[in-house]
Amino acid sequence: MSDRTIPRLGLGTFGRTGDQGVAALLKAIEIGYRHLDTAQSYNTERPVGEAMRRSGLKRGDFFVTTKVADTRLDSAQFMPSVRASLDTIGVDQVDLLLIHWPSHRDMVPFEDYMSALVEAQQRGYARLIGVSNYPIALLEKARALIGGDALATNQVEIHPYLQSPKLTAYVRQIGLPLTAYQPLAKGEVANDPVLMRIAGKHGVTVAAIALAFLMAEGHIVIPASGSEANLKANFAARTVVLDAAEMAEIRTLDRGYRRIDPEKSPRWDD
Repeated sequence: MSDRTIPRLGLGTFGRTGDQGVAALLKAIEIGYRHLDTAQSYNTERPVGEAMRRSGLKRGDFFVTTKVADTRLDSAQFMPSVRASLDTIGVDQVDLLLIHWPSHRDMVPFEDYMSALVEAQQRGYARLIGVSNYPIALLEKARALIGGDALATNQVEIHPYLQSPKLTAYVRQIGLPLTAYQPLAKGEVANDPVLMRIAGKHGVTVAAIALAFLMAEGHIVIPASGSEANLKANFAARTVVLDAAEMAEIRTLDRGYRRIDPEKSPRWDD
């Protein structure tokens, strides 16, 4: 893969803790998943590292993302937390390091933690850097501070019911891919009649259609599942090709339905 390539379909690991989590991750790796998305706050860094080691595959076969928690953005904690993440996963470097959430009400100055993110990359702790839950205003601020090409992605909630047209248009213009978390709206898309009809035509699950749609829109997707059947069904999205009419129909499902909106959220664009 090229230096800045992020595999288009990855695996969200939230909830995959303990021995059961490792078993689910090993099953996902057996199916073909190589892009593993974890975070300091998920408690899944250790299972991800364990599954990678037990798989027998080389470190270079995997693309590993982790995220610095918003509670560890200050200068005293940032770099030690990254170092601890590497030790917990059992790697010298992650492929992608993200700021999980911007600091609420600027409790930690934006310049401090964005500069620390760049420093983590310079130290070799991360091959690529990016952000998560950043609206346009903060992306512009980040680009002005650390350079227009410094960020590799912005990870945000995106699914057929929350397509974020303003944010999507902006990142397309600057060439920054979005990574969609909760791309299936935590399973809520499963009974959508439009998606069900299109899935029937293609002989795949509704989930595969939703993921194929998001990837066709240029997004990276990281669905999470511990079920072998769902892991296989989601992975099948890579081979689904939707036509222009199907894409247009799925675009009409957008209703700005946001599931993840804690008090610490920034001011969203869509």
